[in-house]
Amino acid sequence: MFVRFTNIINSLQSLNKCYTNSEMVRKILRCLPKSWMPKVTAIEEAKELNTLPLEELLGSLMTHEMTIKNHEDDEEQDKKKKKVIAFKSSTVDSSEEDSDDEMALITRRFKKYLAKKKFG
Repeated sequence: MFVRFTNIINSLQSLNKCYTNSEMVRKILRCLPKSWMPKVTAIEEAKELNTLPLEELLGSLMTHEMTIKNHEDDEEQDKKKKKVIAFKSSTVDSSEEDSDDEMALITRRFKKYLAKKKFG
């Protein structure tokens, strides 16, 4: 992001549009995503934006980015370590077996009844 920003600033300078250091610092802080808002607020409150060098801002943002990546890597490793495999157990209810047996018995009796009616 910083490389693109400096390319744009350099191109604008060649067109005689110059920005002060404080304007560039504010522009960078404004363009950061919402997930960075706590860091932006901390920088705004802790440092004087009018005198903050662009390189110091860049260093602070890069440090924050590395910290975030380290935390994400640690969380991923913790998730991999805590991975647990669970199997589903299946049990056959005795009530289902009883109902199946009853249905078979009723079916056999019905067939016998039909056989008697047919020949009788």
